Amino acid sequence: MRADSRLASIFPAVVSLGLAGCALLAPLPRETTLQQRLAAIPTHAAPVSGPVTIHWNDRQVPFIEAETDAGAAFALGMTHAHLRLGQMEIFRRISQGRVSEMGGPLATDIDHGLRLIGFGRAAEAMERALPPATRAWLENFVAGINHYLENVEELPPEFALLGLAREKWRIRDVLTFGRLAGTDVNWLVWMNALPLRKRADWKALWAKLVKNGGASLPSFANDGDLGALGRLLSGSGKTDSNSLAIGPDRTTTGAAIMANDPHLGITLPNLWMIIGLKSPSFHAVGLMAPGLPIFAIGRNPWISWGGTNMRAASSDLLDLTDVDKKEITERRETIRVRWWFDRDIPIRETRWGPILSDAPMLKNMDGPDYALRWTGHAPSDEISAMLAVSRARDFDEFRSAFRSFAVPGQNMLYADHAGHVGQVMAVRLPARTGDAPADILTPPREADAAWRRTVGVMELPFSLDPAPGYVVSANNRPTKTDVAIGHFFSPDDRVERMRRIIDDTGRLGIDDVMALQRDVVMPSSRRLSAFYLARLKPLAPTATETERAAIQRIEQWDGIYGAASRGAIAFELFHASFAKSFYEAAMGRDDAARYTAMSRLPALIEEDIASADAAPVEAALRTALAEKARGLAEFDRWGDMHRLAMSHPLSFLPLLGSRYRFTDLPAGGGSQTLMKTAHRLTTARHATRYGSTARHISDMSDMDRNYFVLLGGQDGWLNSSNFLDQLDPWRRGKYIEMPLRMKTVRETFAHRTILAP
Repeated sequence: MRADSRLASIFPAVVSLGLAGCALLAPLPRETTLQQRLAAIPTHAAPVSGPVTIHWNDRQVPFIEAETDAGAAFALGMTHAHLRLGQMEIFRRISQGRVSEMGGPLATDIDHGLRLIGFGRAAEAMERALPPATRAWLENFVAGINHYLENVEELPPEFALLGLAREKWRIRDVLTFGRLAGTDVNWLVWMNALPLRKRADWKALWAKLVKNGGASLPSFANDGDLGALGRLLSGSGKTDSNSLAIGPDRTTTGAAIMANDPHLGITLPNLWMIIGLKSPSFHAVGLMAPGLPIFAIGRNPWISWGGTNMRAASSDLLDLTDVDKKEITERRETIRVRWWFDRDIPIRETRWGPILSDAPMLKNMDGPDYALRWTGHAPSDEISAMLAVSRARDFDEFRSAFRSFAVPGQNMLYADHAGHVGQVMAVRLPARTGDAPADILTPPREADAAWRRTVGVMELPFSLDPAPGYVVSANNRPTKTDVAIGHFFSPDDRVERMRRIIDDTGRLGIDDVMALQRDVVMPSSRRLSAFYLARLKPLAPTATETERAAIQRIEQWDGIYGAASRGAIAFELFHASFAKSFYEAAMGRDDAARYTAMSRLPALIEEDIASADAAPVEAALRTALAEKARGLAEFDRWGDMHRLAMSHPLSFLPLLGSRYRFTDLPAGGGSQTLMKTAHRLTTARHATRYGSTARHISDMSDMDRNYFVLLGGQDGWLNSSNFLDQLDPWRRGKYIEMPLRMKTVRETFAHRTILAP
């Protein structure tokens, strides 16, 4: 389970809504050292029943050692709050549709949409159904957050800037935030596609989008045809994460290796924390999302785990055209608004779910009312599932742990100390047929039939020790199934690239896997550049000398998106210019912008050019060639245009935002490279806002050989010594070692926080 990049994307909306007041005039907090930060932890009167020691390394990464599980959970809550309290409080309010309490009257439409979705819709039922051990874990975790919140002397600066109060946490807050982190990524596809539904060619357009979205390499096959997995297919678009489990026959260490590279919003603080923990029931190191007391990615003494978003078909949009109005209920909720009058809003619902078309940002779309049906609106128990994963000792326990897991659907990879590797589908889905949907809106009767039965991990295929000796996942189709798993999988660049590197290398060591996580080759761009060149060469005789030089740059390009690449900038300038010119002529400006935001644009371009008349294609080619030549006068290398701008969400504040911007560096990578640095189609200088944000590698030959690094730093406190101290190792491909042996922890983690009863 992972926190989603969409969380970070809401931050700018929060802080750019006209915030005002004397708090904004305050300077950044003073610089603080690690010793000063640790001294701020309120250890007095901590309600623990046995000794707890929090070991810290110089990067302010904690390893919690506790004699009881209750003490471990309490210390974990304190640690989350110490490192990321400001970030957690913003997440909490977003998940509950309380953005206006921070951002003022311009945020009420955002809150209206969030309240309609209702991330907390199932939280009460989920809390009631918690197993006793999970309830106790959450109670103690929340108690740790509240102890810190109530006793710390100096609150994070976000409290003053956003008008936050010291408000106690509840278990329900954690569960609601977990649902926000489980947002269905298909919703983003729908938001781009819905405005296109008014077009006369919609049916053909939708069929093409579904066909291209479903044309994905499988991670594993259950029909014995494993050789087909190595075929290299084209595709380009939006992605989420990489995960790789390599068996011992493919490694130089003689043991399995697990590697994970989650892709989220690029922001400060990072959306992950590195944490270690040892108690009677738990012994693990890994990545946690602030506010969620589970290891989403990690390793214990026996197994290691990680995953990628499955892009599962967890939702339907239901056409309400023929639904009797008596089936629609309405209630009102009050939005509290900072600096303004509170606002009452209507929330209309059906037996299938909320009427999403009532959201203000969707109101201007022509068409019928539609309701959202989502598995996340029904109770499930991801917390218990991930706690069980962190205790698992073999593949059967790992797979069984996900029985209660529903959202977000995950391709979960596995490696263990005995050398086994595998993959399971952690999800709960309606038992739809494998047929592609005929439209983006589903008739209620059809949805009722599909949702009559649901399937989960124990009914779905899995892979254990596949013939190739490894498993890779990159938001692609997991495998062929009897039920519809999804319709809009990520392009195959990353899964294709990982397979190529493993097959070409033969046996990989830790250094090879570290290099793989920084790879910036994009196979689909190589193929698309050849496709463009075949159409540009006939134009060369009538092109200017500058334009011919630009064609030559693309011709000589190797498909590598290094920051210093001259070929990458030439290709991207041409690609963006061509797509804009070609589709605006065919579809109009607004529809073209929506269409070119779809995930598999390169494949769509090839298909659309093949079916288009020659004249508009040639016109777009000539326009793009001229615009690219002009762009090369401004940008010589890819990193001149493609930037890694590390900033806090408060950087979006008018006038004062610059104080929260910390770096602006040349960036390598692209939207579909293993080291993902996603960007929109543009010919302008831009910052990547989404991509690789954390790295994890575990060598199962040794309990202490676990490596992590964050893009940014561990500490969320502005201007602390650990706020941005992992940026340099991140850029140089260096990692932080996270041992599991307590002897090693005590020897290498030099700082201590003691909680005593």
